[in-house]
Amino acid sequence: MFTLHYRLERRAIGMTLGIIAAASIGGFVEIAPLFTIDQTVEAAPDMRVYTPLELAGRNIYMREGCYACHSQMIRTLRDEVERYGPYSLAVESKYDHPMLWGSKRTGPDIARLGGKYSDEWHVRHLLDPRDVVPVSIMPSYGWLMENDLRIDDLRDQLATQRAVGVPYTPDMIRHAADDAYAQANPDGSGVKDLTARYGEATTVRAFDGTPGRLTEMDSLVAYLQILGRLTDAASRDTLAKDLE
Repeated sequence: MFTLHYRLERRAIGMTLGIIAAASIGGFVEIAPLFTIDQTVEAAPDMRVYTPLELAGRNIYMREGCYACHSQMIRTLRDEVERYGPYSLAVESKYDHPMLWGSKRTGPDIARLGGKYSDEWHVRHLLDPRDVVPVSIMPSYGWLMENDLRIDDLRDQLATQRAVGVPYTPDMIRHAADDAYAQANPDGSGVKDLTARYGEATTVRAFDGTPGRLTEMDSLVAYLQILGRLTDAASRDTLAKDLE
């Protein structure tokens, strides 16, 4: 069984050619599907981008390592669909750089978390997880309520996202800091401009319960509340399959 392998090991050129052949086959299998990606990724005309506040919350989510315990990819298995909702589609991560699908589930999958709980629930959960889930082993994140959100670099964050294909407009980039503040201050003067740039469906409220002050808690809750709601493609896809 190992005779051929032993012979190759004694011949450097033959071994090198064998490695190249094996790597070429593996590379082809991985790369070839990318040439048909336009046909395999679902269309989502209603797909919206993250607002500056939601994008800042996503960055805090990554900074705190939340992705290490929570996946954002519901597989097509029946028990997962029944527990979490419609299975995830590739297009739903279209504007995620990097994507946060993951596979580790110390905590539940949160791909469809948006709108499932109130803002107050999320704030209490982040301040003291056991206050709302007695058996939770999640650590508390009380400093999010104490830390003011840094907004001076939001222009750069949106510009970077635009560079990798997210369709932020120059106007969105220019007003990133103002829009972040407006989204967490429903009585502020910037709400009209915010919704004009990001759409009437944009969620505008004091996410941490304290209007007038912009905290890291505001941004993280805003991000959690939009998960699974950037597009209705998954719900439409599930409905179409049910009707077949």
